[in-house]
Amino acid sequence: MFEQITPAVAYHGEGPVWSREWGGLRWVDMLAGDLLTLSDDGSVHRLHVGSPVAAFVRPRAGGGFVVGLERGIGLADDPFGTVRPLERMWDDPDIRMNEGGTDPWGNLYAGSMSYSRRPGAGKLYKIAPDYSVSTVLDSVSTSNGIDFSPDGTRAYYHDTSQRKTEVFDVVEGELTNRRTFHDATGTSPDGLTVDSEGNVWVALNRVGKIRLYSPDAEILGEWDIPARLVTAVTLGGEDGRDVFVTTSAENLADPTPTEGAIFHGRADVPGKPVVPFAG
Repeated sequence: MFEQITPAVAYHGEGPVWSREWGGLRWVDMLAGDLLTLSDDGSVHRLHVGSPVAAFVRPRAGGGFVVGLERGIGLADDPFGTVRPLERMWDDPDIRMNEGGTDPWGNLYAGSMSYSRRPGAGKLYKIAPDYSVSTVLDSVSTSNGIDFSPDGTRAYYHDTSQRKTEVFDVVEGELTNRRTFHDATGTSPDGLTVDSEGNVWVALNRVGKIRLYSPDAEILGEWDIPARLVTAVTLGGEDGRDVFVTTSAENLADPTPTEGAIFHGRADVPGKPVVPFAG
C-alpha cells in the first residue's frame, strides 16, 4: 500500500500535517529544528525555526503557523515566515517539547519529554487561543500523538512508554475518564490521527508498522513500512484520502535510504481537515 516518495531528508522526521495554507504536506525534522514542506515538483523546502527543536506544526486561524519549540511554542504570521518564540513554558534543560495537535475548538495540546528519558518527567499542556497554559497531565514520559473524534466527544493519546493507545471522554472541552483504548505491548505507539469516520491511524515505532483501528478498537488493517522508526501518520490531499507517514533515523548506527523518508498510500475513508490553532 505504501511507497517512498522522498529521499531520507530528515534525521528525525515527525509530526506530518496537510494544509492548503502552505501548499500540502509539512512535517518536522525535529532535532534539527526545521520545518519541511513537500513541493509540487517533489523537492523539499526546509525552514529553520530558530530553536534546536521543531516538535510539531499546525496552521493558525489568522494565517501562518504555530510550531513547538524546545521549551515552548513559536508563532509565524505567514506560512514561510520568521518564527517569534513566546515565553518559555519551563526552564529545565533536560525537558523538551515533543508532539502536539489541536482540538475541534482551536486549542493547542502540546506534550513534553525528558532528553535523558526520565520516567514521568514530561507533561501534557493545553494552550488556549489567548496563550494561557494549563496542565492536562502532570506526569508523562514520552508525550506523543493526540487527536480527536469527528464529533469532538473523544480524544486519543499516546504516552509511548505505556505501550498502548489511550482514550479520553471530552466533556465541556476537557479531557476526562482516561482509559486504555487498545493495548500495544511489544510496540512503541507514536503519532496518530483520526479520520472522518472516527477510525484511528497509529504509527508503531521500532516495529515499522502502521495500524488502523475502528472506533470500537477493532484492528481494521496493518501495513509494514520498510523503516524501523515509523514515527507518525496523517491524512490529507485534495480528497482527504492521501496517507502520509514520517520515519526517522534517530540514533541508528546503520540507517537505510528509507529511514528519514516520507511514505505515501491511499485510504478508503478520508481524513478530517486539520483544525487551525485559534491563537
